[in-house]
Amino acid sequence: MAKRVHRPREDAEFDFILGMSEVPVLAYFTGTWPKAIEPCRAMDLVVGGIADDYTGRLTAVRADITRCPAATERYGITGAPSYVLLKEGEAVAHGTGPMTIAEVRKFLDGHL
Repeated sequence: MAKRVHRPREDAEFDFILGMSEVPVLAYFTGTWPKAIEPCRAMDLVVGGIADDYTGRLTAVRADITRCPAATERYGITGAPSYVLLKEGEAVAHGTGPMTIAEVRKFLDGHL
């Protein structure tokens, strides 16, 4: 995964990253249960590529659902992988399931 993707270890770190970002945040929620592992790993490459392509326009955050339960609940995440685009801490778009890079770009471009 690209170095530009933040990986908070807990909710406080997730919130810190959100608070420090001067650009919109793509929060990507992952899971570690068996049916979520492969789709989430596949999305690691997609989100890493997006983070590289959108440098300076977007902050990417990969949040593990079990490590960031408050953020998971706050944004209504019910499965993994799931995505929330945040502007100034407010959710402006939601997505779920595996996506291609083109699909993620379309998801983002309508809101950036």
